[in-house]
Amino acid sequence: MFGRSAAYYDELYAFKDYPTEAAKLVTLVEARVPAARTLLDVGCGTGKHLAALRDRFDVIGAELDDGLRQIAADRLPGVPLVGADMIALELGRTFDVVCCLFGSIGYARTHANVIRAICAMAKHLADGGLLVVEPWLAPDVYRTGVPHLLVVDRPERKIVRANTSARDGDVSILDFHYLVATPDGVQSFRERHELVMLDDAQYRQAFAAAGLVVEHDAAGVNGRGLYIARR
Repeated sequence: MFGRSAAYYDELYAFKDYPTEAAKLVTLVEARVPAARTLLDVGCGTGKHLAALRDRFDVIGAELDDGLRQIAADRLPGVPLVGADMIALELGRTFDVVCCLFGSIGYARTHANVIRAICAMAKHLADGGLLVVEPWLAPDVYRTGVPHLLVVDRPERKIVRANTSARDGDVSILDFHYLVATPDGVQSFRERHELVMLDDAQYRQAFAAAGLVVEHDAAGVNGRGLYIARR
């Protein structure tokens, strides 16, 4: 789904403080499951959270997008990475911690699929394990008609990504327009990302359907909040 933009993902999100986010995740896990040793990151992207977590946990990543997963593999030699859809996740083992960060759960695209994804992730929890989900933006927070711009300005490469936020019912639509300039010339392309927006009650319904008891941490790892669930 990231298509041609996967190669530029880390540059576009260079502002994101993965080590600090990972440290906050470790703190909340250790406060609840101090003996946790294994961790599965669902929707692991290019593996930057895993890179910061691997010193504390035995980690595995699951990422459906081939381009992002290849970057993660290059970054994390020796770390198992699987091309798995969160809706139909089936790895045949359990983990002390299963996490899904940076709003990746929104890519399930419907409330029903979010329930399926959380149920699938819950099946991978060891006894006493934690499922930690960072939600995508809620419907009452998301604003349409707002222009957004990300710029990368490096000597050898200039990248511009622009979009205006839109929605279709409970689905946020990010129609990204890219310009990439290198010494070889300028290329342009587009990507359309669709992420479902759920409110607190809908997320709680999904965790209940998976047989989990959930708490909400309003701050989370970067201000968007976290759902922290266990049986």
